[in-house]
Amino acid sequence: MTYVVADACIKCKYMDCVEVCPVDCFYEGENFLVIHPDECIDCGVCEPECPVEAIKPDTEPGMEPWLELNRKYAQSWPNITHKGEPPADRDEWAKVTDKLAEHFSPNPGDGT
Repeated sequence: MTYVVADACIKCKYMDCVEVCPVDCFYEGENFLVIHPDECIDCGVCEPECPVEAIKPDTEPGMEPWLELNRKYAQSWPNITHKGEPPADRDEWAKVTDKLAEHFSPNPGDGT
């Protein structure tokens, strides 16, 4: 089992999860975070830190596409180890569902 970041993170990117990860397996996109599934040690400390419940175990139903998305972008986005500045409008985006098709950006974040 590993943990993955799913739809709720898109355009929210609170980053509280990054601060507690003991193995620094988070990678930053322009408007989304991913967990590198081969680096995650399945400790689960990140899951309760996410205020929008975007972090899920890959064993939950429907997480397979998110596992692959996390794996793909962890290969090219910068690794982050500290919480950066979340988007100013994150609270508004936290209420939006099904964001992948229209709001996901494949661009890397700045890694800060």
